[in-house]
Amino acid sequence: MLLELAIAAALSLQSAQDEGPIVTGARGEAADSVRLREAIAYSNPLPAGAPTQDYPLVAWCEALVNGHVALGETLTDHNAEDAELIRLAKLEAQDFRGALAAATPRQSAAAKAAADRAAAEATAKWTQLLVNPDEVVRSQAFGLFFGLPGRCEHAARRIRANITTPPVTPEEVGLTVEADPAAN
Repeated sequence: MLLELAIAAALSLQSAQDEGPIVTGARGEAADSVRLREAIAYSNPLPAGAPTQDYPLVAWCEALVNGHVALGETLTDHNAEDAELIRLAKLEAQDFRGALAAATPRQSAAAKAAADRAAAEATAKWTQLLVNPDEVVRSQAFGLFFGLPGRCEHAARRIRANITTPPVTPEEVGLTVEADPAAN
């Protein structure tokens, strides 16, 4: 999702008008489009160490975004694109926090503990970079963060709305999943 935000940031900076970023997944998006994007997002593998359950995953996603923002804020030489990425990432983190806040009362103690662990693990990924005195290294790491799995956006939507049914599959939205030839 952060990659989507980066693209939106670049496009918004190109605009002569100050209209803000291009929003993906906006309210009013056709339900079929949301279902299609959800099916694709949930069919892609998560990075190693990412939780598979939606509530802890959103906590993990929020912590990764917050770490990226914190790293960006340590840099003294922000260009316009970096500043826009930080602004958009803060909005994304706010969305994740809102989803977590809405879902927290419905979560079991085990789910809350899993979310706390996931957030702590994601936060820890940024620790060494945040304390690195070499700004060039921090800047390179800031630029190399490719974003979050698309599943983060959908998991946040699902926990906010208390959607407890399994996510749709590619087959349910009419997509054909081909076998990986390397797996044979």
